[in-house]
Amino acid sequence: MLGFSKRSPKKSSKDPLEIFDQYEQSIPSHQNAIDALSGWNCAFPPALNLNAGALPLYADDRIAWALQSFGSIEGKKVLEVGPLEGMHTYMLHSHLPARIDAIEANRLCFLRCLVTKQILNIDTASFMLGDIQSWLTERDETYDFALASGVLYHMADPGEFLRLLASRTKAVFIWTHFVLEDAMPEGDVRRLPFSGKVETRMVDGVPVRYYERSYHHANANASFCGGMKDRHFWMHRDDILMLLRKLGYSDIVIRDENLNHPGGPSFSLLARKAPDAS
Repeated sequence: MLGFSKRSPKKSSKDPLEIFDQYEQSIPSHQNAIDALSGWNCAFPPALNLNAGALPLYADDRIAWALQSFGSIEGKKVLEVGPLEGMHTYMLHSHLPARIDAIEANRLCFLRCLVTKQILNIDTASFMLGDIQSWLTERDETYDFALASGVLYHMADPGEFLRLLASRTKAVFIWTHFVLEDAMPEGDVRRLPFSGKVETRMVDGVPVRYYERSYHHANANASFCGGMKDRHFWMHRDDILMLLRKLGYSDIVIRDENLNHPGGPSFSLLARKAPDAS
């Protein structure tokens, strides 16, 4: 026979009518979804009157230049590596591609991308959580255009990433930091995260210099959007260009090179294969 225990219940330290912490009791809104996730880096378009991060990447002139230079992506297949919080995806979506595969390895960034997709109705994009190198290795699909902004310099094996990317993409836009000794001389504070170790690896027959670097525990912050491993490598400027050409990108255009960027020398580039290249 079922019955209730006759033991006196312990007194709760909380009000039994208090709503549990994991529930939102205010009027439903997009702002609630934003607030449910910490560490936002990006802002939303001002017309939406939403509070998130500060970076206006929904109107990034680097991406606008890439799309203008590449030409129409309407009806094309697009790969985005490291979408961060989906604002560049929003820009891609506005140009009517057939599909965007957006691959993000950072769990919090991935969840913030899903919130952005919901708020901005980015219905051409599929955000997926996982390692881009595994994605490129295990799939045989070719993309018309790829976007890898703020990605290369976070990689544990950046040369291999470029090799895999080239096997799946006809054109790619890259914004990245790089090493250039003359631009970062001894004593430059931007050298501090580097260990001083430099190794050369062969990538598709090309010798590529890898400059070892550390995040120095920056990954403890919820807004961290770096690589998967503390030990990561920057490539030399010349090696990036040499490797891309070796990998079949015969047409490379460089834009907004900034040797004085506070994070380290940087540039944008659009690299394309010849129309008849595989």
